Amino acid sequence: MNKIENDTILRAFQGEKTEHTPVWFMRQAGRSQPEYRKLKEKYSLFEITHEPELCAYVTRLPVEQYGVDAAILYKDIMSPLPALGVDVEIKKGIGPVIHNPIRSKTDVENLGTIDPESDVPYVLDTIRLLTQEQLTVPLIGFSGAPFTLASYMVEGGPSKNYNKTKSLMYSEPMTWFALMDKLADMVITYVRAQVKAGAKAIQIFDSWVGALNVEDYRTYIKPVMERIFSELRSEGVPLILFGVGARHLALEWNDLPVDVMGLDWRMSITEARNNGITKPLQGNLDPSLLLADWDVIEERTKRIIDEGREHPAHIFNLGHGVTPDIKPETLKRLTNLVHEYSKSK
Repeated sequence: MNKIENDTILRAFQGEKTEHTPVWFMRQAGRSQPEYRKLKEKYSLFEITHEPELCAYVTRLPVEQYGVDAAILYKDIMSPLPALGVDVEIKKGIGPVIHNPIRSKTDVENLGTIDPESDVPYVLDTIRLLTQEQLTVPLIGFSGAPFTLASYMVEGGPSKNYNKTKSLMYSEPMTWFALMDKLADMVITYVRAQVKAGAKAIQIFDSWVGALNVEDYRTYIKPVMERIFSELRSEGVPLILFGVGARHLALEWNDLPVDVMGLDWRMSITEARNNGITKPLQGNLDPSLLLADWDVIEERTKRIIDEGREHPAHIFNLGHGVTPDIKPETLKRLTNLVHEYSKSK
């Protein structure tokens, strides 16, 4: 096992105040990097994620280039779904497209189960390669959450309103809960395999759950999330929950057995604390700001760090993923700013 030389982020995840604010960026691996774009001229996302050497290279590149405190495994939240019998295709300019969407209880009953070692060996081999030979910072593994995965599986692809998903949830609750249970089983098994292979923290992306109100979240989602995180606690790694547009769910998340809450840019760290959020926080610079002038980026970043350093503990990140038009040199400069400025606080 390769030695972790920088464990700052793990200590922050566990609630410690660290000598500097650790930083990583969602989607730091991939789209904005020229080396990645060159790879994409020859290989598809599917091909890269199925080749451990290539996938490990893409995963570790931002660590080497930006000096971030963690790597995030390069893959897609759709990666485990084919094992369940989901016919998914990543279409350029669209995203995941599901060719056999969920329409009935029978469709849910026909979903299979995942055996990670045989169904996604390339994911686990990539993790082993990174953690045993290449990285000196922790590797963060991840999975999509049941609602977010279901939103693609029911809609048949990306959606702006999730009408089909909500319709199934409201009109066929037994079918909905059966789907949640199937996906929870998959998430738990998949995450455990990632941890066994060497992942040192796990982020669960419930990217689109902010589309639900608090009452529906409590009824249709929170029980399955409690089950997932309760079962994963035995793995002994920090568990992070993140979603977009979910500020109204912050207190619900604070109840869950997660270690870290990821905030998007709609709720400040101070506001979260003033509203009773007690967990370590991750976030939350708006990615769009990274296209602004440096003095604007610097001012906003320092404000976030100041708020974060008032309480243990804070992990700096964006409020959503790096976009393709953000320059790698901006991310490197931002990483340096976070490290250097937070040391003085």
